Amino acid sequence: MSATETTQPYKVIGKRPVRHDGVDKVTGRAVYGADVQLPGMLYGKVLRSPHAHARIKSIRTDKALALEGVKAVVTAADLPDSEGRFANLGELGEVPLQHLSHNVLASGKVLYQGHALAAVAATSSHLAEEALDLIEVDYEVLPPVLEVLQAMQENAPLLHENQFTQELGQKGSRPSNVASHQTFQRGDVKAGFAAADHILEREYRSATVHQGYIEPHAATAVWNADGHVTLWCTTQGAFSMRTCVHQILGIPVSKLKVIPTEIGGGFGGKIPAYGEPVAALLARKARRPVKVVMDRTEVFLATGPTSGSYVKLKMGVKRDGRIVAAEATLAYEAGAFPGAIVGAGGLCLLAPYNIENYVIEMYDVVVNKPKTAAYRAPGAPNSEHATEALIDEFCDLLKMDPLEFRLKNAAKEGDPQANGVRYPRIGCIETLEAARASEHYRSTLSGPNRGRGVAAGYWMNAGLTSSVVARLNSDGTVTLGEGSTDIGGTRTSVAMQLAESLGIRAEDVIPSVADTESVGYTEVTGGSRVTFATGYAAYEAGQSLKQQLIEQAAKQWKVEPERVRLEDGILRDRNDAEKKISLPELAEMLAHRGVDIGARITVTPQKVGGAFGAHIADVEVDPETGKVTILRYTAVQDAGKAIHPSYVEGQMQGGVVQGIGWALNEEYVYNNEGKLLNASFLDYRMPTSLDLPMIETIIVEVPNPGHPYGVRGAGEVPIVPPLAAIANAAAHATGVRLYEVPMSPPRVVKALQARIK
Repeated sequence: MSATETTQPYKVIGKRPVRHDGVDKVTGRAVYGADVQLPGMLYGKVLRSPHAHARIKSIRTDKALALEGVKAVVTAADLPDSEGRFANLGELGEVPLQHLSHNVLASGKVLYQGHALAAVAATSSHLAEEALDLIEVDYEVLPPVLEVLQAMQENAPLLHENQFTQELGQKGSRPSNVASHQTFQRGDVKAGFAAADHILEREYRSATVHQGYIEPHAATAVWNADGHVTLWCTTQGAFSMRTCVHQILGIPVSKLKVIPTEIGGGFGGKIPAYGEPVAALLARKARRPVKVVMDRTEVFLATGPTSGSYVKLKMGVKRDGRIVAAEATLAYEAGAFPGAIVGAGGLCLLAPYNIENYVIEMYDVVVNKPKTAAYRAPGAPNSEHATEALIDEFCDLLKMDPLEFRLKNAAKEGDPQANGVRYPRIGCIETLEAARASEHYRSTLSGPNRGRGVAAGYWMNAGLTSSVVARLNSDGTVTLGEGSTDIGGTRTSVAMQLAESLGIRAEDVIPSVADTESVGYTEVTGGSRVTFATGYAAYEAGQSLKQQLIEQAAKQWKVEPERVRLEDGILRDRNDAEKKISLPELAEMLAHRGVDIGARITVTPQKVGGAFGAHIADVEVDPETGKVTILRYTAVQDAGKAIHPSYVEGQMQGGVVQGIGWALNEEYVYNNEGKLLNASFLDYRMPTSLDLPMIETIIVEVPNPGHPYGVRGAGEVPIVPPLAAIANAAAHATGVRLYEVPMSPPRVVKALQARIK
């Protein structure tokens, strides 16, 4: 573990205070979604489809409703008509409301195994489950389509008869499983390939994988007689959840209050609405509070994994290693409804490099699987796996050091991204140089069946809107209400920025995550945006408090505010050393006078700092079993400024571990009928501590000029390089390249056996 240190004389930022919510978490006092208990509460359970693709001919719920203890049953018939309407998700854009609504409760068709059909509220969870067995559903089973290239064929079974491809902004002429087709293009690709000395073309596939958060989804709803609804749920965005639920249920947003509970992991998977509208519908019908909690199988079957994908990539290089042309086709699974984040995959595909000629085709394709959701840098691991693996082949072909090759082509400030926007100050070169200088890369790896691989990665990060509320207490501490749900310790990283701006200790800021009626609008916790954007709001709140305190001290001393400064928690008169007062003393004085010092801040920072990483992986491959063992792993990443280095290191290590799982074992396994065969942690193979070495981290700090403390997001980048880094290492260990992840033991053995033949 190492980190570059800034020369900026920060008092709080860059230190490692104990997280504010740590005691509640380790003692069990923290309230998670399933912990909510209300008087008279009922328990909700959801009936789910056993089929991957079928028409719903009828649903009969009378027997379930007649069971003693059952208080309510709902189906899609209880949802408002959503045809032709769009759900406005704020800065996240618009989507057809019907897609959101029909994913919550199926109408007309079920589109994946586990698709919700109906729900029951009863006096016990066991009674609710018993009632589900009494609901009668008549299906017309249809053939499923499970693979993205198969779904793109003209004769493939259609999931939506009314879906037409949005082809570069134009509506297609016939129904299709391809929801949209986009293109990024630069330069003259044909001329670029003509100038190349070497050209390689490969096809890469990645499986559908789940985020694997520990806590299942949970929601509890109260629907009052006056029409006001209160919803407790485990969500990555209380405001986005409020928006979804109010639009799906057709209730005024002013009558819906969302209280975010603690969240036991999300990684993007807890942004969409699943059981929340269902709990509210049941509560309205039953006139009692209702709690709906998924079990683990439901989480796998019916929540959003990330997109499985197909990437075809062709690249041309000169003898000196310069990349002169690239041509790519990306086809990503959207699951049952459109919305694969293939555009992000296309944007990140070539992001670490300055390539003058390229064309990137991107296809959003529906298949009979759960509607996909974000998963930590969504779309980027799939696409950059292809780029980094193909670059490694060029390095072998040219006998070039893989980091030297990448440095020769590295993106820098002023270079255009795939969407044409030019990079501001970035740290791509610095991360590659830090990887090259690392002890790991300079060490020798010896032994049979061992190999070393490297890969780079990028995520653009997000800004979006964030709000905070800050108020000075009479003892000089500051309460801080944040609109961002806390997944990775952001209560503390945001509080530290407020503390730094006031010159007080991090421990003197008391942060909390607020509900939708207690703080201004705030976008989701995702996109590596919270420490950046909500931290920006906290900084502005600190500046506001600071100015108010200076004005109050100036008033007390009868001097101009320009003469007063606040440093290290003490206000001083620049012209009179005798005039000074500590923040706690001033706070107590103001409280006695009834003076309120506070700030409500909303920001939408535009100058987001994209971030780069470079990873080094050493592996050993057992040629008999195909097992790939990670011997050593180092992640290098530009954090801009590490507010709390321990949290940055934790994000880096956690992202690497998830990338290792994706690279080696994790995947949804379906049979031909579209039934998921491994819907449990027993069969869905995630890495444990026994599968991993200690992940080494190197934090690079190239400050983002768009943030007062130079922050870049840290959470997304580390999941991007592992797929390619491990694939490259395995190729060097065995002499055989695999183009599909996960590189599970059976696939590795099959590839090795094919080489022998």
